Amino acid sequence: MFVSSLKNCKEITAGDATVLRELLHPGKQPIAVHYSLAHVRLPQGKTSLRHHLHSSEVYFILEGRGRMHIDDEAQVVQTGDAIYIPPGAQQYIESLGPGELAFLCIVDPPWRAEDETIESSS
Repeated sequence: MFVSSLKNCKEITAGDATVLRELLHPGKQPIAVHYSLAHVRLPQGKTSLRHHLHSSEVYFILEGRGRMHIDDEAQVVQTGDAIYIPPGAQQYIESLGPGELAFLCIVDPPWRAEDETIESSS
């Protein structure tokens, strides 16, 4: 049995400017999964940077409200919503409040730095 506790995962600021803790990653832990799983937070009023991955992603909103942008579409999302992000899609999310936006992010195949492109903020 393998158990990963959020409180024991190192908190980092990701390339897209969100705060995350990686719960599961087959390249970093002795597990045989074909995806990675992270817990992500974004303070109210903040927006992640535009980016895209070679992998597909799913966001599952745990707390708060946000506006998800995928390519040319945008939609308000909230607690209990699951959002599929296709490979290569331009994406970012805004935290609308009240309070912080928190979500799980599943990346399949697992997240790798070389598979992510962050767009310049200029």
